[in-house]
Amino acid sequence: MSNVFLTALGCRLNEAELQRWAQEYQQIGYQLVQRSEDAQLMIINTCAVTGEAARKSRQLIRKQHRTNPSAKLVVTGCYASLEEEQANELLGVDLVVPNTEKEQLVAKTQQVLELPTMPTMATEPGEPALFARNKERAFIKVQDGCRYRCTFCIVTVARGDERSRTPESIIDEVNKHVAEGVQEIVVAGVHVGGYGSDLDTDLFTLVRRILDETEVPRIRFASVEPWDLPEDFFTLFENPRVMPHMHLPLQSGADSVLRRMARRCKTEAFKKLVTEARENIPNFNVTTDIIVGFPGETDEEFDASMAYIEELGFGHIHIFSYSPREGTKAARLSGHLNNDVKKSRSQRLHALAANQKQSLMQQQVGQSVDVLWEGNPQPQENGLMRYVGHTPNYHRVFIDVPASYNPANQILLTQLVEVNDAANMLRGEADLNQINKMGAPIAVNVSAH
Repeated sequence: MSNVFLTALGCRLNEAELQRWAQEYQQIGYQLVQRSEDAQLMIINTCAVTGEAARKSRQLIRKQHRTNPSAKLVVTGCYASLEEEQANELLGVDLVVPNTEKEQLVAKTQQVLELPTMPTMATEPGEPALFARNKERAFIKVQDGCRYRCTFCIVTVARGDERSRTPESIIDEVNKHVAEGVQEIVVAGVHVGGYGSDLDTDLFTLVRRILDETEVPRIRFASVEPWDLPEDFFTLFENPRVMPHMHLPLQSGADSVLRRMARRCKTEAFKKLVTEARENIPNFNVTTDIIVGFPGETDEEFDASMAYIEELGFGHIHIFSYSPREGTKAARLSGHLNNDVKKSRSQRLHALAANQKQSLMQQQVGQSVDVLWEGNPQPQENGLMRYVGHTPNYHRVFIDVPASYNPANQILLTQLVEVNDAANMLRGEADLNQINKMGAPIAVNVSAH
């Protein structure tokens, strides 16, 4: 039996693709391994959202080849698509699969690399097609590509036009994950809000079908652009299986900057969207992305952006200092800022974001909520084991329990006791009688619906 190692840089969509390939490889008899040195085949799903991401992709490719030079090495993803010739020339790369051919990646590796396969019945019975780091949660790729062209974004160039998966194939995948014990799915794509535009359906209808036709306890959304959301979208959250959190990328709080970015959602519309969600969904948490130092960003524009962000408030902000990406319109704009200015603005925004996150976590204290606990516990000095999980609205929380207890992959009612500054997350307490003893089988908890 051949061993395959899969790894990814970048977005959740890349993770979702890894999980699909994991299933496909296992169906033809491959064994998934967690260490690249144990593999005969290594798959790297690369990123190129920034120049730094492309550099890290090259670095990872070289590192994995050094770790296991005898293994076949396949490179795919956005870096491999945008820099296919360069990727092919990297030492150790046996095959480059551009994004346009990702759906055939498993078949192509067999054909081109002449890798052995085993019959389906030779696979381990019931072996989950998931990674050890992520057995509780599965990322479901519902579509690829984007019809829009934000001036800073290379991903739409790399991934091409929008292509939606059929609802039937998505529901089938979700049901397979549920059978494997997955407690939560994350709906992912390049332009998730545009799902179904090529199939005469939409995201709202898809999620309703997932709710009706699967028993997955929890549904989340990965990054969703704050436009094109179907009408009545937020009524989905009336179902407690849909988690009250969304990552809505803003990118700037100044309309003049958003225009240069060619963003389709301006600050007034974004505020209206967030306000509607918060008014209708209890404890709704919004996280976002912000780019600082976009070409031509003045002090006045940055100050306006800071004031807008402070007014609206976010549970977490992913902050990016702008870096030019060859092949994008933004790279050709005038008024590129020096690194000192970008660093200073980034520091100011990081301080504001940290304060907002701390404030929102503090508001959770005293609540009792269902927490999905994850694996890989960390031993503590007092002999207890620390498990980390997420509240329904995606705040991180930890719990310390005796080593004989194993809450991993369980959804447990948890009291949020305090904000732990050292860990920068909430501390929780749960009734030990709820928790499986170590070594006991982990039952799938579907009580969340």
